[in-house]
Amino acid sequence: MTQVILGVGGDIGKPLAKELKQYTDKVRLVSRHPEQINGDDELVSANLLSAEQADKAVAGASVAYLIVGLKYDLRVWQKDWPVIINNVINACLKHGTKLVFFDNIYMYDKNAIPHMTEESPLNPPSKKGKVRLQIVQAIQSAISQKGLKALIARSADFYGPEAKHGLLNVLVLDPLSNSKKMSWQSNVHKTHSFTYTPDAAKATAILGNTDSAYNQTWHLPTSSQRWTGEKFITYAASMKGAKASYNLYTPLLLSLAGLFDRTIKELVEMQYQNNQDYFFDSQKFCKAFNFTPTSYEKGMKAII
Repeated sequence: MTQVILGVGGDIGKPLAKELKQYTDKVRLVSRHPEQINGDDELVSANLLSAEQADKAVAGASVAYLIVGLKYDLRVWQKDWPVIINNVINACLKHGTKLVFFDNIYMYDKNAIPHMTEESPLNPPSKKGKVRLQIVQAIQSAISQKGLKALIARSADFYGPEAKHGLLNVLVLDPLSNSKKMSWQSNVHKTHSFTYTPDAAKATAILGNTDSAYNQTWHLPTSSQRWTGEKFITYAASMKGAKASYNLYTPLLLSLAGLFDRTIKELVEMQYQNNQDYFFDSQKFCKAFNFTPTSYEKGMKAII
């Protein structure tokens, strides 16, 4: 049966579409302007803010993967996310479609960040985190009250080949490849986990096609190496024989730059994730599926 990717234009869409071919010969790609990935994909142009178009996008699919990435703007998130999740849940319920929601860690309690598991308390300190919590609660409510079959696939900050929005790509790997100065946020001496996009895509496809995985939250496979920002920078530089020099974006600098750039302004409230250790524990998935995440050395080498 058809499996559909809703919001295929981001960094996860392409590798996920390729992974799904192992499970089905019918992959449907949905976005406002979808493009072929496998060569034989069904392309559906739809705006998920429309209940009618969301319904059309999901109809006839056995599994729907919601991987939408909205503009990094709180106003957009507050306005659009509740509508999108409501439309998608209703469409999945109507058509008996299972839902896989690709999530981030914004809804976790501030004090959970140094060691996050699927059991970490949901108590977001940021406004964007409160929006993400709304989405999770809507899915959980539909599972318990309406019989929706769904799972949450949660990723840390990510990086990977062609990951144009991947944090490690943006701060370290892309500048280094372009002979520019690398950068980091808040504190270069704190550990930070990054999920490798090919691992995330492979694991999301596995979960979507494993019946027993549903009605649970899963952390996608992420290296257990505890690397600091400084370690990422020095290792990346060593691969290119370059000097490990970098700019440090402190909360004060981000606040000042945010006066002129909305996207940078949006980063200020998220610095609690960068001024303390940030470790993403994916043992649950790795043990259940005997999966070994890609090491940072191997992942960074593939990108550089």
